[in-house]
This record gives sequence, C-alpha cells and structure tokens, in this order.
Amino acid sequence: MPAVAAVALVLLGIAVILFASSVKIVQEYERGVIFRLGRSQGAKGPGVFFVIPIIDRIVRTNLQVIAAPVASQGVITRDNVTCLVDAVAYFQVVDPAASVINVQNWYGASQLVAQTTLRSIVGRHELDQLLSERDRIDAELQLALDSQTEPWGVKVHRVEIRDVGLPEQMQRAMARQAEAERERRAKVIAAQGELEASEKLAQAAQVIATAPGALQLRQLQTMVEISAENNSTIVFPIPMELLEAITTKGLPTPAPTSSPDPPPPPSTD
Repeated sequence: MPAVAAVALVLLGIAVILFASSVKIVQEYERGVIFRLGRSQGAKGPGVFFVIPIIDRIVRTNLQVIAAPVASQGVITRDNVTCLVDAVAYFQVVDPAASVINVQNWYGASQLVAQTTLRSIVGRHELDQLLSERDRIDAELQLALDSQTEPWGVKVHRVEIRDVGLPEQMQRAMARQAEAERERRAKVIAAQGELEASEKLAQAAQVIATAPGALQLRQLQTMVEISAENNSTIVFPIPMELLEAITTKGLPTPAPTSSPDPPPPPSTD
C-alpha cells in the first residue's frame, strides 16, 4: 500500500505539471502561434487556451504599433545634392502566423527594407521637392514600404521624414538665395509704394490747379513744418508774378534824391 500511494502521488504530481504546462495565457495585444510537431496550427488568443505539452510549441507575437527609427541615410538627390535623411516608420503585425513563418525577424528585416526604400524614393526627387513636398514623399514611402512588408504580415501605417541634413556650403547658398529673395520683395514693395504715391501726387496737383489759393496754403503749411524742426535754412515762397517781373525787367532802381544848395559864404566887406 505505501508503494502504491507513492506511485499515485508521483502520477498526480506529473498530471498537475502537465496540466499547468498545457494552459497558456496571452494578453489582449498578443497572439500565440502554435506549432504542433513542427507544423503551424495558426494563431490563438487572447485569453486562455490549451496546448499539448511537449508536442506543441508556442511563439508569442506582439500586435501593438511599433515606432521604428530609420537610421540616417546618405542620399544623392536627382539634382546631385548630397544630404543625410532620417525617418521614422510605424509598423504593426496584422498576420501573426505570417510574421513568424515567412520571415526570421520581421522587425530587423523591416528596418533594413525601410533604409533601402528611403534611399530609393528620396533619390528620385530634387532637393526643393524634398524640403517643400514632404507629405507627398512620406505617402510614397509608406506605399512602397507597405508593399514589401505585406507578405510578412506587417502593416506600415505611416512613414515620416524627420530631418534633412544639408552640407554647410549648401546651407550658405540657400541663405544667400533667401536673402536675395527678400531684397527682391522689398524692392518690389517699395516700387509699388512709389507708384501709388505718384498717383496720389498727380491727383493732388490736379486739385491744387483748380483752386488758386491751395498752393499758397500748401506753402504756408510747409513753412510751419520746417520751422518746427529747428532748421537753420528757411524757405520763403515767392509769387510767380513777382519772380517773372524780377527775371524779365530786373529790380527797380530808386530815384536819386536832390540835396539842397549849400549856403553862400559870409561876405567880408
């Protein structure tokens, strides 16, 4: 009897161990890919499920979105400008069985594919397009990368170019270009202001021509403005009639005044 009880306890212990090893629990964001004698039985989960001990092997796969940085790549654009471009890609496993069976390490493989795709797509565009049309280039990267990772059961939700590193000489050239563009805009705005001012002055001249006293009032206002600035030079307005008389006839000469005769000397008789 004691031997039978000992064997029963051993068998019971083995049964408990086998039962405990057959119970598997995966989280809501995980799936368990089961291999039975080397053959895939699909993915199970989330929650509790049972496997056959020793015969079944389970591989856990995370279904959360992973933000994977893409290392900086030296890229030559279509207009022969060398720059460093880095990006970030957002991956998610949508087919757990394919991500385990079709590729050995889907995360590392996806990163390598993202690097080559980044160099290929950016090399098709010019530098100005890379700087100004980044959203469109991001969309091209996402489509190209998603088509390559789809057989692995991996979905690429988004790819974003984070930074574009330019050589120092190119940065100086772009700074000079931006400065020249600002100067051009400033000159155009100043010319437009001169044009509008000349149009207003022409309108003011027409108004003054219709009112004879307006010019005299304008001259008096100008004198007030000059005197308020404490200038040493004062401008006096001269009527046109007097100016014409001076230039044509000359200044009038004053008439000589006659002096009275001196008194005769006293007689010496």
